[in-house]
Amino acid sequence: MNKERMLSVTVISLLASCITACTPRVEVAVPEKPITINLNVKVEHEIKVKIDKELDEIFSEDSELF
Repeated sequence: MNKERMLSVTVISLLASCITACTPRVEVAVPEKPITINLNVKVEHEIKVKIDKELDEIFSEDSELF
């Protein structure tokens, strides 16, 4: 019985080591280039909003354009 128990423990430990050897490994690496954030989109958006407001004022019902 002792040999059977030792054999089962050995088999279980071999299976456990095989399973853990096949698990994927996640590696975090530092990027080579620095991270840059482009803020030009916000500036363009502000310009479009200002132009839209000016156009609303020009074409409003109070203006005598039409």
